[in-house]
Amino acid sequence: MTDPLAEVVSLLQPGAGYFKMVAAAGRWRLRRTEYGQPFYGVVLEGRLHLAVDGHPPVVLEEGDFVLIPAALDFTMTSFEPPLDDSHSVPEALGNSEFRLGSPDDAVDMRSLVGHCVFASPDASLLVSLLPQFLHVRNQRRLTTLVQLVGEESRARLPARDIVIARLLEVLFIEALRSLPATDALPGLVRGLADERLAAALRRMHEDPARGWTVPQLASEAALSRSAFFERFQRAVGVAPMEYLLTWRMALAKDLLKRTNASVSDIALRVGYSSASTFSVAFTRHTGVPPSRYVAPVTDGAGVDERPAETA
Repeated sequence: MTDPLAEVVSLLQPGAGYFKMVAAAGRWRLRRTEYGQPFYGVVLEGRLHLAVDGHPPVVLEEGDFVLIPAALDFTMTSFEPPLDDSHSVPEALGNSEFRLGSPDDAVDMRSLVGHCVFASPDASLLVSLLPQFLHVRNQRRLTTLVQLVGEESRARLPARDIVIARLLEVLFIEALRSLPATDALPGLVRGLADERLAAALRRMHEDPARGWTVPQLASEAALSRSAFFERFQRAVGVAPMEYLLTWRMALAKDLLKRTNASVSDIALRVGYSSASTFSVAFTRHTGVPPSRYVAPVTDGAGVDERPAETA
C-alpha cells in the first residue's frame, strides 16, 4: 500500500546540516532568524519556553521533541525569562557543544538540536504539505534517532552521508506519525489521521496519472462530494485538486531532475493526456516550460525554487 507521508519525506531528500548539544543555566534568550533551515531538537533535561513565529508559545519539558520543517523564525527562552529584552550568544565549547546563560550557575537545561537541509528542488512546495510546527512529548524513539544523527554527523565513517540521510528520513517520519491527530495543524499528517480522507490521499499517491475528479475522490472516501471537499480542505489545508496538482508537479520536477524521460512520457506519468497540456500546467506552476527546466541550486534549506533559464 502506498504511504503518502513516506513518499513526501523521501522526495524532500533530507540531509544533515549541523548538530549540537546545548547546555544552559540561569536566565537566557536565544532568537533564531539567520539560518533559514529546518530545525529539530529534543530536551534532555530541564525545560524552556519556545515561541515560533505565527504560533502560540509552548513550554518544552524533558523528553519533548520539536520539528519545524518550514524554516520559521523562533525564540527559545529560559523557563525563568530574562529581566530585559537582551539576547544571549552561545559560547562554543568544542566538540559540537555550546553553553548558554550564566557560566557560573549549575546547568538546568540540556538539549540536542540540529538543522537539516532538503536537497529537493521542490522542497518549499513539499514542506507546504506538512505541518509548520510539530511538538511531540515523551517519545524515546525520537530522542534515540536524534542522538544517532548527532553521532553519525561527528563520525567520519564510510557512507556517512547515506546513513545520515536515511536516519533523517526515519526521524522526520517518526516525528510526523508520533503527533496526536488532535494536535496536528492542517496538512498531510492531519489528513492521514482521518480514515476517510486517508483513503483518498492514498489513491492519489498510488495512481497520480489517473484523471481524478472531486466526485471520484469523494467516492474513495465514502463521502458526499460537498462533505469530502469541506472535510479535506479543513484537514489538509488546501482543496483536493490543489493538493493533487501540488503532488503531480513535485513528481514531475523529480522526474525531470533524475531521469532522461521525455516530456510526453512524464506528462502521462503525472496525469496529463498530452505533452502540451502538461507543459501549460507546468509553465504556469514554475514559470518555465518543462523542456527548459533545470533543477535550481538552493540556499541549503531547499527554499529557492528559481528555475534556470537554460536549454
